[in-house]
Amino acid sequence: MSAEPLKTLFHPFEAEAVSLPRKGERVLFLGAEPGFRLPEGFDAALHLVQGFRPHFRALQGAGFTVTPRLESEGFDVALVLAGRHRGQNELRIAEAIECVRPGGSIIVAGAKDDGIASLRKRIDELVPLDGHLPKHHGIAFWFHRPADAAAAAALRAANPALLVENKFRTAPGMFSFDKIDAGSRLLVDNLPGDLRGSVADFCAGWGYVAAEVAARSPGISALDLYEAEFDALEAAKGNIGNTAAEPGFFWIDLLGEPVERRYDAIVMNPPFHRSRATEPEIGAGMIRTAVKALKPGGRLFMVANRQLPYEPVLAAAFSSHAEIARDGMFKIFAARR
Repeated sequence: MSAEPLKTLFHPFEAEAVSLPRKGERVLFLGAEPGFRLPEGFDAALHLVQGFRPHFRALQGAGFTVTPRLESEGFDVALVLAGRHRGQNELRIAEAIECVRPGGSIIVAGAKDDGIASLRKRIDELVPLDGHLPKHHGIAFWFHRPADAAAAAALRAANPALLVENKFRTAPGMFSFDKIDAGSRLLVDNLPGDLRGSVADFCAGWGYVAAEVAARSPGISALDLYEAEFDALEAAKGNIGNTAAEPGFFWIDLLGEPVERRYDAIVMNPPFHRSRATEPEIGAGMIRTAVKALKPGGRLFMVANRQLPYEPVLAAAFSSHAEIARDGMFKIFAARR
């Protein structure tokens, strides 16, 4: 997400359309991202919630109080930074309603390109809005928390947890939350049946690939899942199923934090977007992290979009690599350290 929605979120305070929180008040910031600037006179205690590990670490490093999930209630004000996922936005607003005291203020903002206008209309159907302002290619809107939480209940009912293929629990906002990702399925279908020893799933999401590895490879002695999205990793804990060894779960930024363990094999479906733009360097960085985390002779199996140029990166990092499968959208690589 660009810095523009962050500016939009704080614009109602700067425009004096919404009163600045006073010293001694508590402000909740759901979906907080690095790079925001507090308006002059914003003296309240700020508690940030951010489950994406790179953002979490950046906010923590800047000195803010931040947790991956909401841990308290009774806030005087809530800020909600809306993103591209409609269901996740609605669930965050539901959280804000539930955790702000009756009569407290809730301010929501997002980019026009991400559907903030339709979100404003949706919330206005449930709770009368006090106002809205367009700014920085986005819209901010705000309302007072009603005496009851009926609006929050309606938002939660409209965005229930899902059960993908009758066995994987997911939630809005997770990668491919409503179906198994086609690239991940192609990866699973082309994994060897003789995986043994210690195995890791990098960018594990809500656990589909790791669950299939556990089901198809009884010879593994350890299975560790690494994921940057806190909620997805929590879902994976329930989705992994029975394994030959107790699985490990690591909430980690694979591009910014070291992997301490070493593996006989790593499987991964790395992301290649930070916003809308394709950024192959993310996957390239994951490849370099993977080779460091493999034992000598260890193997990497990864899926990538066909147009992404990972072959030179694999050639530089591994002693050998090959494309072992492809379809109309994806290609599967196998590499050996």
